[in-house]
Amino acid sequence: MSREKGADSTAYSIRAVERVCDLLDLAQRSPDGFSPNEVVEATGLPKSSAFRYLATLEARRYLQRDESTGSFRVGPSLLPLPGRQLDVLAARARPLLEALRDRFEETINLAMLDGDRVVYVEIIESQKSMRLAARRGDRDHVHCTAVGKAIATLLPLEQVRSILEHEGMPAKTDVTITDIDSFLHELGATRTRGYALDNGENEEDGRCVAVPLRDVGLPTAISLSAPASRFPMNAVEQVAEALRGAAAELSGTAAGGSASRVGGPGTTAAAS
Repeated sequence: MSREKGADSTAYSIRAVERVCDLLDLAQRSPDGFSPNEVVEATGLPKSSAFRYLATLEARRYLQRDESTGSFRVGPSLLPLPGRQLDVLAARARPLLEALRDRFEETINLAMLDGDRVVYVEIIESQKSMRLAARRGDRDHVHCTAVGKAIATLLPLEQVRSILEHEGMPAKTDVTITDIDSFLHELGATRTRGYALDNGENEEDGRCVAVPLRDVGLPTAISLSAPASRFPMNAVEQVAEALRGAAAELSGTAAGGSASRVGGPGTTAAAS
């Protein structure tokens, strides 16, 4: 090959690599996922070849397949390290969260501290028509949410104070804690009992219980949220115990635990 021809970058183009790049570009443009048919349209590949490309990239974790829809999205190998950790954690958590949802028939959440607020990473919604459910990606204050309080138990006191001073403590309802000293007192009670409680502090007639995830490398928590009318206070301890069991499994500290233990036979729903 002559030097002149070699100077043209297209002379070294490899069609298979170009198609992989087209496919990964499609993944980056489609945060909510894309179908194999979209790959065919974007790359010009036959459908059988498109499936082989997708299967290879999935095996190398550059793509991740949604079992329920068959769609694909960016996988953990393409994410920055914290993003990869979070993606892996969410994937591990999903069956446990689903088991908790099925057991209690209420919405289960996985949330993480992002800056000075909590962001909902995974939400397994209740099937009931009336339910309390944020949307994935929603951000909320630390001081008035159960997940915020649970995550705060993982943080140094100075960081908690800094968050509250920076974000403020707006009253979401008549019972929201709105001063730092009262919040720190509540934080102490949260550590003592082993779970955080939002008792109508973020939404009126809402109740939420959360526990922190320890030893997972990220400031995260899982929670159950429901209308207070269906989630009486006498069911809080039972729900908290189930959440602690799931959290222990995710933290790798449970002895012989499994998702089936969370929602095993003989359990009763918290909802009245």
